[in-house]
Amino acid sequence: MDIYEEIVKLRQQGRRGAVATIVNVRGSIPAFKTAKMLIREDGSISGTIGGGCVEAEVWQAARQVMETEKPRTLSFNLNQNPKYDTGLVCGGTLDIFIEPILPPALLYVFGAGHVALSLYRVAQGSGFEVVIVDDRESYASRERFPEAREVIADDFEHAFARLTPSESSYIVIVTRGHRDDMRCLRWAVGTKARYIGMIGSKRKTIAIFKELVAEGVAAKLFEGVHAPVGLDIGAVTPEEIAIAIMAELIAVRRRCERTLPHMSWFLTHKSLVDADPSSETATVEEPEDKKV
Repeated sequence: MDIYEEIVKLRQQGRRGAVATIVNVRGSIPAFKTAKMLIREDGSISGTIGGGCVEAEVWQAARQVMETEKPRTLSFNLNQNPKYDTGLVCGGTLDIFIEPILPPALLYVFGAGHVALSLYRVAQGSGFEVVIVDDRESYASRERFPEAREVIADDFEHAFARLTPSESSYIVIVTRGHRDDMRCLRWAVGTKARYIGMIGSKRKTIAIFKELVAEGVAAKLFEGVHAPVGLDIGAVTPEEIAIAIMAELIAVRRRCERTLPHMSWFLTHKSLVDADPSSETATVEEPEDKKV
């Protein structure tokens, strides 16, 4: 089985995996340098790095690599450790590099106005595939978004039925009106998306949250929502706002562990249900294209 072809299939299917490669050998081992093994997220494997207990340990480590999305190197001394008496019994030592195989980062942008257009451009250059959704054909078009993975010009409710965001998906809501933002957020919090962000003031965020909770949407579903969306860098123009949003997407994608200047009310307030919509305003107000 061609491991490289399997890696391509894995990414096309939107699934995760890890590849283990023997990168250094000293002495004798029952494999060869650069031997590879692909471990999929369901636990199945392709290829081999020699079998035995070493392969079992690599399989376990690969699961962690998938979760953290960070590579690691394991070293094995087959001369001294008696637990390797079964499998790799050749008296050598080896280093194995394990790297994650991740599906392409897919960004769903709801809205096709000025901020959406700027975000699309920045996302394209940052390695994200982009899907644009808007109910206006004059905005959601191939002429406006020529390199998008998909452009959907349809009612938002109809579009929702066609979309199945995965755990490697990102959702940014920048429609032209509060009601459409709320419709999109109501749907988004029920998906598996890794990131959900909605543009707007903190006043608007709290008001929408309280209305959706009153409808019966569980408050805990909003704990991972970034709203106001983006990092607080004082952005004003659509281009600047797009950069602030993309910076936050990259931080989430790369699992940044440092404290960042988030604007999100959801990330800084624990008592969501009792929040007062008149208590705060956002650093960045609604852009003009929200009123189009």
